[in-house]
Amino acid sequence: MYYENDVNMKILKDKIIAVIGYGSQGMAQARNMADSELNIIVGLRKEGASWNAAKNDGMNVLSVEGAAEEADIIHMLIPDEIQSKVYHDSIKDGLEESNTLSFSHGYNIHYGYIKPPENINITMIAPKGPGAMVRQTYIEGFGIPGLVAVEQDFTKNALDIALAMGQGCGLTRAGVLETTFKEETETDLFGEQAVLCGGATELIKAGFETLVDAGYQPELAYFETCHELKLIIDLIYNNGFAGMWDNVSNTAEFGGLSRRERIINPEAKQEMKKILIEIQQGKFAKEWALENQAGKPMFNRLRDIEGDLLIEKVGAKLRKLCGLQK
Repeated sequence: MYYENDVNMKILKDKIIAVIGYGSQGMAQARNMADSELNIIVGLRKEGASWNAAKNDGMNVLSVEGAAEEADIIHMLIPDEIQSKVYHDSIKDGLEESNTLSFSHGYNIHYGYIKPPENINITMIAPKGPGAMVRQTYIEGFGIPGLVAVEQDFTKNALDIALAMGQGCGLTRAGVLETTFKEETETDLFGEQAVLCGGATELIKAGFETLVDAGYQPELAYFETCHELKLIIDLIYNNGFAGMWDNVSNTAEFGGLSRRERIINPEAKQEMKKILIEIQQGKFAKEWALENQAGKPMFNRLRDIEGDLLIEKVGAKLRKLCGLQK
């Protein structure tokens, strides 16, 4: 782990950092590094949706091509599925020897969709949290943890450059863990698919549908399987499993401990292993690439199905009643 005292910020004194993209992470990281007095420019599609937002935030905004040509460090914070095209169309020709190509996710480097020249650095500095939290915690004087990795160290100081960027974002206030592009990419995809996004939503949906199919009110089913989940996750986040069990009833603890393996059973774990193998072998990356090439037909269909679920309709109504949504 690396912290504030492990970083030499002077290494970025004469460097220009181009943040490519101004979405959730782009905005947060660009503003944090600018507030840390680093020399930041933002590379965007001219007159795109983010152009005026970045301008209004006081950022120095250039075209992607212009930013890549001017910068010493190009920090890629656009979606995975468009990074390769943007790199080849707008960034590749602007790279110079000893430049640094930086990422917050190893996807395109690990799977070979971007293959930079050998005379530059390839680094990663990745906050382990959404952009809103990266910005909020920085403003509050702290930060969230992060990851750092070096795939290619042409200048022999690539790690120092990445860590200095991490400090500029506020990450070294909490701590930055060293990893590799391979490890970050594969564990990140697995967590999203099997637990955080895929697994969690399917578990919630299955629980909700089980209660509704048994004749219980959808509103009550929503409260019991979705709404209260945040309370449990917050307890785990702050105190671990043991701390969560200490804060629920003995009935809940006994019921949960004695029955949870009937839900996440050996068959479920076996499917998790299959998902991990698909990630490790690049099967998921190829599937996602083909999906994008075809215009995302399955992705859009899955989105439509999700939006039409009863739990989404009930949840939208209850979130308004609870003051969580307008």
